[in-house]
Amino acid sequence: MEPLPARAAAGIATGSAVPEGADAVVPVERVVDHGDRVEILEPAVTGQHIRPRGGDAREGDVAASAGTRLGAAHIGALAAVGIGEVQCSVRPRVAVLATGSELRPAGESLAFGQIYESNREMIATVLRAAGADVKVMPVVEDDEGAHQAALERGLAADVLVTSGGVSMGPHDLVRRVAADLGVEEVFWGVAIKPGKPLSFGVRGATLVFGLPGNPVSSLVGSLVFARPALLERQGLAGAHSGYEHGRSTIALRRNPQRDEFVRARRRLDEDAVVLTPVTGQESHMIVRAAAADALIHVPRGGGEIAAGTPIRYLRIE
Repeated sequence: MEPLPARAAAGIATGSAVPEGADAVVPVERVVDHGDRVEILEPAVTGQHIRPRGGDAREGDVAASAGTRLGAAHIGALAAVGIGEVQCSVRPRVAVLATGSELRPAGESLAFGQIYESNREMIATVLRAAGADVKVMPVVEDDEGAHQAALERGLAADVLVTSGGVSMGPHDLVRRVAADLGVEEVFWGVAIKPGKPLSFGVRGATLVFGLPGNPVSSLVGSLVFARPALLERQGLAGAHSGYEHGRSTIALRRNPQRDEFVRARRRLDEDAVVLTPVTGQESHMIVRAAAADALIHVPRGGGEIAAGTPIRYLRIE
């Protein structure tokens, strides 16, 4: 196209390149086409409706930083700058299993001493949200041979997460059998409530998390320990920055020996997040915990944290 002379106009489609010599665009709704001339119904301002080169991104700008979880806008941004392929981390393969001869699937009738198994899908939901490809394994009865077979299968994954069997009772077989299978235990027992008996070990490149069987302990362990490990393994930037800041509506008593994670409801009050603990904070009370959407982190120490004091919390997604 030839450059436009002064006081001349040319019709273009939305999004087309602006002809050389043009210095403004007038929407077609604001002009009248008389055939041999165009009548502009309002004054044209230099630069109006023209998107300059580099207005969105210039050469050398970053469309998506390393360690970013790609969402819809990132995909669009990469395509817009001509990048058709990017190097991504592999989704970790995670095996989740629960142990306990007393556990029964939901929907069955319960005999005396039996309970419904509630932890596997709960843990799997947390870990899927962290990007994992999760396989839920069958419940393992309290038998050493059954434990050995199940754990060996689970150790074929990138990450194995177990629920139950990590304390000191006669049926707590997970840690001992895992050690027999070559799992090197890094630690057992953490100074948090709920979830004290939690264990962590490795076999080669496989990470092994042993979560306590109480449902809320399993929930807290998967959010506080397993989830950030999965994010870190995928190279996600700021994997440990999941804590947000808010204020509690009530005073929170501190535990001298252990950090506590208090289940709470959050709401926005003007420009601040306020959190109200739910009733029922014992580690078996998963139905009560279902009313919560946040875990308040109460650091160990003496006394209490006064209502309204800034605190940290994790969202329960």
